[in-house]
Amino acid sequence: MVVPGWLKFAFGKSVRLAALLAAVSIITFVLISFSPVDPVRAYIGADMMTVGAEQRLDIAVYWGLDQPPLERFLKWVSSMIQGDFGSSMIYREPVAGVIAERFWYSLSLMAAAWLLSGLIGFAAGSAAAMNRGGWLDRVIQWVCYTIASTPSFWIGMLLLMVFAVWLGWLPAGLGVPAGVAAEQVTIADRIRHMVLPAAALSIAGISAVALHTRQKLIDILDSDFVLYARAKGERGWQLYRNHGLRNIALPAMTLQLASFSELFGGAVLAEQVFTYPGLGHATVEAGLRGDVPLLMGLVLFSTLFVFTGNTAADVLYRLVDPRIRGHENDSRNV
Repeated sequence: MVVPGWLKFAFGKSVRLAALLAAVSIITFVLISFSPVDPVRAYIGADMMTVGAEQRLDIAVYWGLDQPPLERFLKWVSSMIQGDFGSSMIYREPVAGVIAERFWYSLSLMAAAWLLSGLIGFAAGSAAAMNRGGWLDRVIQWVCYTIASTPSFWIGMLLLMVFAVWLGWLPAGLGVPAGVAAEQVTIADRIRHMVLPAAALSIAGISAVALHTRQKLIDILDSDFVLYARAKGERGWQLYRNHGLRNIALPAMTLQLASFSELFGGAVLAEQVFTYPGLGHATVEAGLRGDVPLLMGLVLFSTLFVFTGNTAADVLYRLVDPRIRGHENDSRNV
């Protein structure tokens, strides 16, 4: 019996995802259990001195923190399988609702940064390769190497200082204007508050795409078929359009799709710098304040998000590049 390639691929990915989620859940819970943060103390906050021992015990019992770690973990797994991720100790809301609300902020931020970094990096890498050895190529390489060696949070602080503090062109933080009712917030307000964190996040991802695209295009320009095209009189944009663009677009797209993990990690820092109310900011708050249910839910969701991005890259590569499908068919025939 011959198993279809897509079914084998889907089954393999499903098994890997299940194993990954199980491993991430166990490791995260173990790390939380050994964390020096006391969830009860973090929950009480500044009123710690006025809360007695009996009240602290009541709080621990209410949130299940008085139970052994293994029992708490098994109870959490049982609830999660039933679709209940628990309630957040910080927001006093269901974890699923907090994640759903914050997800759209992070999704819009990462989508804008993903698009900007891909387009700018692709254009910069193409321009550098087409002007190899020239001043433009040297400038683009210097900028890319500088960006690659600069921490993303420092880039965010620099943008914040210049465009929000010195020039006052853009808001310094938050996702919407402070003190404005939700129904009065416009799309333009949300975009203005997203500009700086999206710029900081996209700048960090430009260098990888630009340098990869540059090297890939240089390899193509040095190939025999491009040499033949030059002999026929093709130059500049015509040469790039006919022979370079279609050969570097797929690797650049694959690199962008595979960069979800770095994008999500960068979003955590960008959201923290700009106090942007996304998943990254919620993750930092949950970790610092010992919100175990929220932190577990966020870790699982981010793992699923990154895995989905990597899977999308694999699927796209198989759909566009027939050589991979041919290689898989040959392997099955053998």
